[in-house]
Amino acid sequence: MMMFRRIEETCFRYKGSLIPSISALLYCHLAYFGGAALVLSLNPVLMGIGTVGLTHGMVIAAYLIHDCAHNALFKSPHHNALIGSQLNWLTGGCYGTYADLRAQHMRHHVDHADIIGFDYRPYLVRHPVQLRIVKALEWLYVPAVEIIMHGALVIAPFIVEEKKNQRLRTAMVITVRFSLLAVLFLYSAAAYACYLFAHVLFLTILRFMDALQHNYEIVLPSGEGGAGHEGLEGREEFGAPGRRGDRAYEHAHTFSNPVSVARPWLNLVTLNFGYHNAHHARPTAPWHALPALHNELYGGVSGEQRGNEAVFVIPFLKQLSSFHSGRVARILGDDCETKGNRFAQRLEHGRAVGATGMSFLTPV
Repeated sequence: MMMFRRIEETCFRYKGSLIPSISALLYCHLAYFGGAALVLSLNPVLMGIGTVGLTHGMVIAAYLIHDCAHNALFKSPHHNALIGSQLNWLTGGCYGTYADLRAQHMRHHVDHADIIGFDYRPYLVRHPVQLRIVKALEWLYVPAVEIIMHGALVIAPFIVEEKKNQRLRTAMVITVRFSLLAVLFLYSAAAYACYLFAHVLFLTILRFMDALQHNYEIVLPSGEGGAGHEGLEGREEFGAPGRRGDRAYEHAHTFSNPVSVARPWLNLVTLNFGYHNAHHARPTAPWHALPALHNELYGGVSGEQRGNEAVFVIPFLKQLSSFHSGRVARILGDDCETKGNRFAQRLEHGRAVGATGMSFLTPV
């Protein structure tokens, strides 16, 4: 016990973090590589189980990366960066750098906006045939927008001047990952399809959680907002959209979407990421502390009034309803939801549009 206590005090940022953090790290690797082994067995039943394992391994890896980005796991920023970079290989977001991922996500917290480097919306508006294809895919629940954003992450170093120093690194990552995918396809087309399906499920889960957590303005690197900007062109330093430090705005435009209120343990499926108001209130709190923090700040998962602040907890069925009803409209979004209380009113009726393409894994 003394040895474990010493390790915790030396390596981990918070007391009580050793067991939950190590458990989550072991689980995501076991689920990912164990799932891969089951898929490679080519037994139909085991392949189905393995696909679920692969999916959930990637989900937990993604949310551990999120904790690493906030330096919430380890005391040393270097250790957080090391583990975060390694986990990003499991998620498939490794084409971009961990440093870019962290920098863009910190802007999300500091500027109280959804920061993106590539706005796909004006491109699709200018190409109606492609827009129709994306709409058809999204209607079928295929995460076409997330796939576009991951594609932009891959090609960005080769077309964005400011990222040209990443070209060699990105080329090496492409060579390694595409070679592994080619080997998998040659081994078994069915196993290859299982991996692709697992990755699509993974992207769907992440964007389901992201879609309704904010009704922030969308801001490009230049600091400009709205759907009419060109995204990859004219990349200056990130500019503040005028909400920096505005805690009242942040809280009013942040929503919690736990998987279950009655059964809090179910939120471990997404590593408590649904306690989003608690996370924004204390961004460095580790994932395992968020349920207690939510209760401390807001009087329980139901979100009762506490200190003139009320947290909007979206019931899971309303999350599903909004995700379903807005799946096509979400492609281009609805700018009116960033103003007033229209977004909250729509959430109450399960008809919110929300946002897509905002994953912290795609810092284009």
